[in-house]
Amino acid sequence: MADTTAPDPADNQPAGYVPPKVWTWDKASGGQFANINRPVSGATSEKELPVGKHALQLYSMGTPNGVKVTIMLEELLAAGHKDADYDAWLIRIGEGDQFGSGFVAINPNSKIPAMADHSVDPPIRLFESGSILVYLAEKFGAFLPTEARARAEVFNWLMWQMGSAPFVGGGFGHFYNYAPFKIEYAINRYAMETKRQLDVLDKQLAQHEFVAGDEYTIADMAIFPWYGNMLRGAYNAAEFLSVTEYKNVDRWVETVSAREAVQRGRIVNLTWGPEEHRVPERHDAADIDRVRALMQAEGVSKPAV
Repeated sequence: MADTTAPDPADNQPAGYVPPKVWTWDKASGGQFANINRPVSGATSEKELPVGKHALQLYSMGTPNGVKVTIMLEELLAAGHKDADYDAWLIRIGEGDQFGSGFVAINPNSKIPAMADHSVDPPIRLFESGSILVYLAEKFGAFLPTEARARAEVFNWLMWQMGSAPFVGGGFGHFYNYAPFKIEYAINRYAMETKRQLDVLDKQLAQHEFVAGDEYTIADMAIFPWYGNMLRGAYNAAEFLSVTEYKNVDRWVETVSAREAVQRGRIVNLTWGPEEHRVPERHDAADIDRVRALMQAEGVSKPAV
């Protein structure tokens, strides 16, 4: 008996499209990211990574996931942890730097950020932003409570962010802002999920000063670059998502974004916005100091989204 509930292929996008029994990679896809999308992993070129003077070597770009780590490093330095000094090397993901052999040796998944800790021999490789935050928190004994209940709450929210953000960036952000054409179903699906997540966060922040409680932690550092940016116009979608509804998130965004270490971390490995307000590579505190002084002289208190 024929399945009369099956959708009519004429209603598909593009009209008439029916998924094949076996998917094959026969054309580029992914909109403006098509040149770096492929269904296999591994290096595409031989390219060693540079190593600077500090023990901590970061290979990244100023996307939300990259900013998590530079915020953490700047917070550690501000808290007096001198051994948290670092070199930050720019990985231009649009140009495929993440597929160089040296980068793949640190992160076989070819995603930023990646880090190597040269304070031990051989160096410890680190990839996935959440993993790097936990490693640094434990290494320096900072921004992660030791008491079991508080520690668990930080991990709850850190893992919430790691699992939720792909729906925001790869889901909503992609289909609303980056896809080569608009698909109503996809935009509606991911807009609903993005607003649900903002509501989850707003209700949590109605009860607490920071995400995991009354203490600023790596959970805030992980969540802020994604959801803070959403409230400040990421994907040109602030009006579309009615982000002004989330008063508690807005209060938290203002609190976190006012921290000097956050402002410093947000401009490292940046590739957009006014060129004079970026620190493409960071090898010394003075690299950021110069840009921050210029921004303050111009009356620019915070980096642009």
